[in-house]
Amino acid sequence: MDFISIYSALGKTLRSLPIQPATNDFLIKVAQNNPWFTPLEVKNCWSAWADALHPENVKKWLSSSVATKEPKKVGLILAGNIPLVGMHDILSVLASGHHAVIKPSSDDSLLVQQLLDTLFEIEPELRSRVSLVERMHGIDALIATGSNNSSRYFEHYFKHIPHIIRKNRNSIAILHGQETEAELALLADDIFSYYGLGCRSVSKLFVPENYVFDTLFEQTEVFRERMNSNTRYANNLDYNLALLLVNREAHLTNHLLILRESAGLGSPISVLFYERYADLNQLEKQLQAQQDELQCIVGHPISGLNTLSFGSSQKPALWDYADGVNTLDFLSKI
Repeated sequence: MDFISIYSALGKTLRSLPIQPATNDFLIKVAQNNPWFTPLEVKNCWSAWADALHPENVKKWLSSSVATKEPKKVGLILAGNIPLVGMHDILSVLASGHHAVIKPSSDDSLLVQQLLDTLFEIEPELRSRVSLVERMHGIDALIATGSNNSSRYFEHYFKHIPHIIRKNRNSIAILHGQETEAELALLADDIFSYYGLGCRSVSKLFVPENYVFDTLFEQTEVFRERMNSNTRYANNLDYNLALLLVNREAHLTNHLLILRESAGLGSPISVLFYERYADLNQLEKQLQAQQDELQCIVGHPISGLNTLSFGSSQKPALWDYADGVNTLDFLSKI
């Protein structure tokens, strides 16, 4: 199969999805199933994937891949924290020539089914190479994404077969204090996209010792209506703010986002942790030691660290593999 053409056509379809009653009805149904997946978040997801699946990107990604001559059944246990979070794994398995045995998250099942239906329309032969299941059995390899707790179960239960098992990771941003308003506006997108639920969502800032957050707060205002219109986000904001007030913990807030100083990496929904640093070289060493806990580092280029530009954390390229593990390489060797 010509997967460069198939996936390029998929990207074109996602870019041109018509906003008609049928599409709107589908988006409403998705939001009813999972209130975090609002129509805007789903449309943003489609747009990001349309960009990723540009023909030149697909060609670059698949140019060195070789479809297996011995197809295997590869189990995919998908997460459901953000829309189509398991899409890359599905595309990777199919392009590698294997059979995808998919267990979608109930939070994302409608979008996964829509993705598969679209692929089957583009290339009907793919239908015979996909199975949707409730339980995993009879598979030859596994790719699973879950929490640190579920990963221990996956490691034990599937230890006898080749596997990629992803655990909790978080993303951070490093500020120098000289960022422009435009850069901080892009950082706000890294923080608020998908309500901060993705592992690529910035959940912590590292800032200079005397950093003032006023300008950052100003650049978050464009998200106020979008965040507060979601009852779940608003409830999390109220709850976390009340908790901090009751416990008399120091914090900053504009009643849209809560900033709390913490050594932790993963902050609750509506909360952004921050930590002050005195020496950038020392911070670099600290973060290098924490690489296994980090998904993305956003900020200006820093020697020794792989940083992403502001506003790009939720727009990974096809070759930006989760946890830095090359999925295509793994699939070629099973």
